[in-house]
Amino acid sequence: MDHIRSVGAGAPSPEDGAPGADAAARRTADLVDLMRRSARGDEQAFARLYDATASRVHGLALRVVRDPAQAEEVTQEAFLEIWRTATRFDPDRGSPLAWLLTITHRKAVDRVRSAQAATRRDTTYHEQNQPVEHDETAEAAHATLEAHRVRGALAALTEVQREAVGLAYFGGYTHTEVATMLDLPVGTAKTRIRDGLIRLRDAMGVGS
Repeated sequence: MDHIRSVGAGAPSPEDGAPGADAAARRTADLVDLMRRSARGDEQAFARLYDATASRVHGLALRVVRDPAQAEEVTQEAFLEIWRTATRFDPDRGSPLAWLLTITHRKAVDRVRSAQAATRRDTTYHEQNQPVEHDETAEAAHATLEAHRVRGALAALTEVQREAVGLAYFGGYTHTEVATMLDLPVGTAKTRIRDGLIRLRDAMGVGS
């Protein structure tokens, strides 16, 4: 899209309005409307959506990739996918901002993994073919099993719990930031994160 532009670190966000449930509800309703109009191909609505959320999207991208130039590229890639897939957004399954941040997080992680893969390809043949010690093999197998357990446990959470836990522990946001992103009171966000972690622990069979 021609109107997707460079994101400045200090770009203002129209979402930063007066506190309170009414203001948060209005912000969410505005974003839902912009998402629906964007899904119908309304470029002006998409430009407004970009202006309203770009600083948050860029902030998450920067947090994950830890490089300003890479973060800007991830931001642009995320918004291009958001434009292409806006019809998939369902307001009954989560807030617009959380949906945007989920796409951004996936793009940022893909960028990090791609960079790591490139680094591995640049290592020497000798380094790539060193004998693997038994304990390293066991550790890798354990990590794979643990990843399967975590994915299975996440599936046991409710949608709102998974959304809150994902932002807090995969996105790296504080309880206050999660509350702002999900348009919730801080206490409600903390409760969702706490309950989600308890359910996650129980699903994984971890003792308290």
